[in-house]
Amino acid sequence: MATPPAAAAVMLGGKGATLSPAAVYALSLGLADPVIDASALQRLSTRAPSPQETPESLRGLALAPPESRAAAAVLLNKLLVTAADSSSALVTAATANGLAGSLDLAAAMPPASRDEASVAAASAPVAVALAAVIDCCAAPLVRVADAVAALSCEAARGDVAAFDVPASGDGLCDKDEADVAADVRVLLFGSKLVSSGGGPSGSLFAEVPAVNGAFREAVRALHKRVRIELNAPVKLGKRSTAGTGEGKEKALMVVATQLARSVHAMCELSVARARFCAGSIADANLQEKLVGGINVDDLKGMLDKVMVDSDAVSVLRGVNNHLLKFRDFLAWEAAVAMAVIEMDSSIQKPQAGVENETGSSQEKKQAGGKEGKGDKKSKKKTLGKGTSDVLMLLRDHATGGKDVPCMNSALIADWGIELSILFDPKCPKLESLVEKVKGIVESNETGRLPKIPKGTRDFGKEQMAIRERAFSIITGVFKMHGAVALDTPVFELRETLMGKYGEDSKLIYDLADQGGELCSLRYDLTVPFARYVAMNNISALKRYQIAKVYRRDNPSKGRYREFYQCDFDIAGVYEPMEPDFEVIKVLTELLDKLDIGMYEIKLNHRKLLDGMLEICGVPPEKFRTVCSSIDKLDKLSFEEVKKELVEEKGISNETAEKIGNLVKTRGPPLEVLLELRKEGSKFLENNGSIVALNELDILFKALEKANAIDRISFDLSLARGLDYYSGVIYEAVFKGATQVGSIAAGGRYDNLVGSFIKGEKKQVPAVGVSLGIERVFAIMEQQQQDKEKNQVIRATETEVLVSILGKDLILAAELVSELWSVGIKAEFKLTTRVQNHIKYAMQSGIPWMVLVGESELKDGKVKLKDIRANQEEEVLRKDFVQVLKQRLASP
Repeated sequence: MATPPAAAAVMLGGKGATLSPAAVYALSLGLADPVIDASALQRLSTRAPSPQETPESLRGLALAPPESRAAAAVLLNKLLVTAADSSSALVTAATANGLAGSLDLAAAMPPASRDEASVAAASAPVAVALAAVIDCCAAPLVRVADAVAALSCEAARGDVAAFDVPASGDGLCDKDEADVAADVRVLLFGSKLVSSGGGPSGSLFAEVPAVNGAFREAVRALHKRVRIELNAPVKLGKRSTAGTGEGKEKALMVVATQLARSVHAMCELSVARARFCAGSIADANLQEKLVGGINVDDLKGMLDKVMVDSDAVSVLRGVNNHLLKFRDFLAWEAAVAMAVIEMDSSIQKPQAGVENETGSSQEKKQAGGKEGKGDKKSKKKTLGKGTSDVLMLLRDHATGGKDVPCMNSALIADWGIELSILFDPKCPKLESLVEKVKGIVESNETGRLPKIPKGTRDFGKEQMAIRERAFSIITGVFKMHGAVALDTPVFELRETLMGKYGEDSKLIYDLADQGGELCSLRYDLTVPFARYVAMNNISALKRYQIAKVYRRDNPSKGRYREFYQCDFDIAGVYEPMEPDFEVIKVLTELLDKLDIGMYEIKLNHRKLLDGMLEICGVPPEKFRTVCSSIDKLDKLSFEEVKKELVEEKGISNETAEKIGNLVKTRGPPLEVLLELRKEGSKFLENNGSIVALNELDILFKALEKANAIDRISFDLSLARGLDYYSGVIYEAVFKGATQVGSIAAGGRYDNLVGSFIKGEKKQVPAVGVSLGIERVFAIMEQQQQDKEKNQVIRATETEVLVSILGKDLILAAELVSELWSVGIKAEFKLTTRVQNHIKYAMQSGIPWMVLVGESELKDGKVKLKDIRANQEEEVLRKDFVQVLKQRLASP
């Protein structure tokens, strides 16, 4: 946040230039002079005059001089960036009278053109100006608040564990909260004052990440809105009208009240920290004065007034007053924390130009003395590197660079006043403070934990053990059905993917142009498979593929932006329902062998769905978009889906009601099929529906013979929004306690391969299923957590640990190599402590140990230890491999 220096020029209406909140603030206080861009004036001078009228929206405003100057600057800039059909009377008059002196909306405005009156009415310049001032004052406090909280944590000897907020890639962690925690940890890095074992101050600092994070979010939201309102031109209608600015004012009120609530929470937390720090001062009289010097009586009333005021100007003024009060509280907290640190003789005080060294060692070096052996006991506590720098900046400003005299309440009160002045944007030192804090948290990566992008995750060794077991089961089922493995590139030409996914195409990740090709990350494995079949002129193929796909989605539990899919597809011409039956049978086998618990496979047919929409009166060109809405019924109520159909997709209310009645049809496959084929059924009057019902009759009877139909539910609400489906569609849903949504889905796509073959209409029918392993994995993880907590999760398949009671690598290499040579999975470890060997084996779940110490070497033997049975036996060195093979082969 750069504040223009005194007498700097702020260009209004400049081509390509933007008006910033800092510039508005500087103009409001007379710290900068406004200048109108010469090209803008030239452009206006060539326009013909038009009828003039008074901008009534600007009359009768009781504005303070700074508010009036800020609003005038906003309005003049808006007039200059808005294309108008007439000359600008307001701008011309302002220029003729001397622009700097004319920045006053409180005075009578000169007559304005009709265009100008419309711009003035539509742009809400007063509200925008007030919001810009708030934005300018709030933005630097984001960094300052974190720095002061870190300083208070030092003074209170707080618990640094409060800032252990790991970043999560699944959307379940607030980014601003995690960023605040990481920044404060960097500021505290190297501190010998803070602890990690809890304490009375724990709850105070535990709130900092969430509360300061909410403040960051609110400031960012206001800044985004203000930046748009300051610089976006007003759209004038044919008759020089642009409506009113009420919508803009309401939008600003929404984000401003959000900021007010977060500022209120910041005030309360800052006061609580200041009081806690003051409570640690030994001088009871000083302690009482410091605690009593914080007046919060009017805080609640200020927030209440902001929430009940109905006009934007009053609300924004209230928010600004609240922000100024917060600035005072923050300054007071910083002053109290500084005083506590200054009075604590056990703390090494940082000094400019001197590295942060420990206690008496530093003092002796400064005095030219030598460090004695006994000095170790007298070492003082040091602040964190970041908080040391912050403290020096604050102390230098508060004291004017002079030595700190004897501490008293009046001195601390003066510090509070000086720091409040420092935290005001018009103070040139504020920018240095903010940049210092920003530089610390951005450059000191030692104390900052790295993060991963939202919607991604890491897998540790225990998780990978579960995942590899799942992949082994899945691959085994695929191979049992004769599928061959296939792999395709992680990115495709953008033209390959576009137009295949309907409304979900917006979730495709596009890549920057590299080498003259527009590419995108693959959205699924089905379209790349169809492209492969078409490109290689394949007429029949049964394949499986396990690979990552990417979606620009909103992360949530079990929903990622990078995840694995496990696909099984059959392409080629077969008897009706032959491949469909096998694919669904494969799906039931997968879910049964993964042993995740109860699940249900919802099944429908696209031709039956299209027939239903035709029966209800939906035009054919809207089938796919209506299907996309119906597909949301597993997440939304029908009333919500109906609203989308009627208001967004132009479906009549009567048609939507008919759809609602039919999509309720669901149940056991053969029973529902019988119902739909009864005499008089509307479906029997539709050709596409008849084909679908006949195919489903074959499919359901085949699944019944294969003992798989009990898992199937015939559900007319299942739509599968992807455009390429043409026949049977299905979706597997987990029925257990872990809520993960759909775990597998698929269907028939007879026309997808042909869409890649230009000219000739060669179709290769295909059907497939895709298992969402991430969601299955989430279920398996939860099941693992529900088992005995003491049960070891095998991250490795190690069978034997060769434990050398010493540091003899040569002996270890000899013994472990003998085991590896006969196919025994083994590790080795070198340490003199037996318990370290045993502990490692137990934590890793390794069932057998080979222990070799001095006595075993001397006797030509090794000791075998059965970890589970806790039994030991000695065997000859030459026989130990054979004995272990026998033991491992025993059940």
